[in-house]
Amino acid sequence: MSNEPRERWGNRAGFLFAAIGSAVGLGNIWRFPYVAYDNGGGAFLLPYLVALLTAGLPLLIMEYVIGRRYRSSPPGAFRQLSRPAEAIGWWQVAICFVISAYYAVVLAWAVRYVGFSIDESWGDDPNAFFSEDFLKAGEPGTVSTFVPGVMWPLLGVWLVTLVILWLGVRRGIEWANRVFIPALLVLFCILVVRAVTLDGAGEGLDALFKPDWGALGEGSVWVAAYGQIFFSLSIGFGIMITYASYLGRKSDLSGSALVAGFANSSFEILAGIGVFSVLGFMAAQQGVGVSELATSGVGLAFVAFPAIISSMPGGAFFGVMFFLSLVIAGLTSLVSIVQVQVAAVEDRTGLSRRAAVALVGGVLTAVSVLAFANDGGLSLLDAADHFINQYGIVLAGLVSVVVVAWVLRRLPLLQRDANATSAVRMGRVWLVCLGIITPLVLGWMMVDSLRTELDENYGGYPGSFLGWAGWGVAAGALLVGVLAALIPWRHHGDIGGRAPEAEPVEDPEPVKEGN
Repeated sequence: MSNEPRERWGNRAGFLFAAIGSAVGLGNIWRFPYVAYDNGGGAFLLPYLVALLTAGLPLLIMEYVIGRRYRSSPPGAFRQLSRPAEAIGWWQVAICFVISAYYAVVLAWAVRYVGFSIDESWGDDPNAFFSEDFLKAGEPGTVSTFVPGVMWPLLGVWLVTLVILWLGVRRGIEWANRVFIPALLVLFCILVVRAVTLDGAGEGLDALFKPDWGALGEGSVWVAAYGQIFFSLSIGFGIMITYASYLGRKSDLSGSALVAGFANSSFEILAGIGVFSVLGFMAAQQGVGVSELATSGVGLAFVAFPAIISSMPGGAFFGVMFFLSLVIAGLTSLVSIVQVQVAAVEDRTGLSRRAAVALVGGVLTAVSVLAFANDGGLSLLDAADHFINQYGIVLAGLVSVVVVAWVLRRLPLLQRDANATSAVRMGRVWLVCLGIITPLVLGWMMVDSLRTELDENYGGYPGSFLGWAGWGVAAGALLVGVLAALIPWRHHGDIGGRAPEAEPVEDPEPVKEGN
């Protein structure tokens, strides 16, 4: 068993770079622009801001407090809140395992497309190139061959990720984010400047930002705003609890949450400007409306954008910059997702960091390659991503906030802990947001999603395939969480020897006096 002391961030800036790196990922680039466009355009920014202030930031601060106070990974932190709550932490670790296994695959695709952009290898039909020539996609649920063009860059992605984690919190994660986040910002600013100078960019921006105030009366628009905030801030599946566990006891939590939250939202708006500028250009080139080209996700990045790159002057340069931006944004997020698992293994087993990285990384790399670097990988990735997001992250977030706020009634304790060291104090509004607004919104998101799910099969996939690749994956993560929590901890007193500074659940006097 390792006796290494728990690591710390070098300073507040290091933590902020890491938190922003985790939040700014693929979803900022390929999800937010379309969600905003499809839900009222410029008017969407109002419910988006309300969602950020009433759910995103309050929940982010709650996770920061839990992580810093109990100085442990999610299972250890929730265990110290209440023994049965440990299952929530392991559930979050299992969700991270699933997400990281396929998230790395998307990065591998982006790595290949950096090279494809140079000579526009996708030719005249980017859609057929992506699904048939590159991924060799077959029928859902069937595997007949491995795809070397995915496997080798995937191994490279895992090598880089694990080296960063191997080096530790300060010399690895913090250093990498200090380099990658400024680099990402520079790359994307160059892209946006180029995009807004294209012919037709104004029409694209008008389509994105022209407000449809009538949309504010639709409940689905508000649900979409809360959903976007929830997914984009990396909350609900243990990342911010883990990152905050490496903070010092006097760290400003609310100020850090404000910086990370607004930095993430600013990047999303920047991404929207860039994406819709180039969509406006493409619409002008083809003589169609922007609405006919607007899309999100994999289709936007690997089908729509290659087509745009082929038709624009200097397209090769733009393509390299765009896909390189995807790689960097995704890599910082992938590191944070895997770190949750590494920290949990460290705390649970007492292994050294490097041993935990080797164990977690070895298993993840094997699962990632075997499950997704084949001709059935695209459909499996699509189904697993949808269900683990809707019935993993959202449900885990809902359960965690209900347990902390309603069952254990720990919000006042966490509030005092945050206020003792934070520049912006948490008042009654924070308690109302977490105790009422956030649970109700997340609960409605679950109901709304389930209703849609039961009306028709997601993506038109066969029910038998969705049974194991979708519902089975989401249910499996929950089952793993419960079973892992039933295994006795090696050392009950200090959670594997990793939380010597964790405070007792009862409110200590020094924190009271901090008010």
